[in-house]
Amino acid sequence: MRPSRPLVFSFAVLIALVAGCRDNSVKAYRVPKEKEPEAPAATAAAGDTNAPPPGMAGTPVATAGGAGLTWAAPSGWESRQGSAMRKATYAITGEGGATAELAVTAFPGDVGGDLANVNRWRGQIGLPPISAAELPAALERFEANGLKIAVADLTASSGTPPTRVLGGIVPHDGSTWFFKLTGPAPLLEREKAAFIDFLKTVKAP
Repeated sequence: MRPSRPLVFSFAVLIALVAGCRDNSVKAYRVPKEKEPEAPAATAAAGDTNAPPPGMAGTPVATAGGAGLTWAAPSGWESRQGSAMRKATYAITGEGGATAELAVTAFPGDVGGDLANVNRWRGQIGLPPISAAELPAALERFEANGLKIAVADLTASSGTPPTRVLGGIVPHDGSTWFFKLTGPAPLLEREKAAFIDFLKTVKAP
């Protein structure tokens, strides 16, 4: 008896598959190397919060060039390694392990002006912005070594203890220098006089 056509067809397909499996040659393919993603533009480091306004986020942040400023820090302030954005960093230790940090930064121009800088600091500790009419009362101004210095004293409305900021703003040679001391309110109360005396040592070389 002759086999049915479907059986013959299935047998032929099986032979073809077996023959195909005997082709054990290995084929190599060249895949183009993927391009490394480009690094994003530099932005201000965490903690260097006197960077240009948010509208400039994602663009390179230039620190001030030209002639710098010098100062004499109190003996109890410990110099620390800061970020590339900072001119200097100091750590201050208080009772019970409390610590505060002074960050010194400098940027070209006025970085938005005194009102923008004070409101930036206020926002960082949860305070609402103030108006231009309220700015004179929010800044203590004096001159030292030919430099005009403005100081903001800000304390958060919450926290135990609340965070306090003493911020010095010093225009110099087309740039603005910021001396920002941040820490728990009791420690900054202890250090405020030393901070003001420190700012009075700041001078152009």
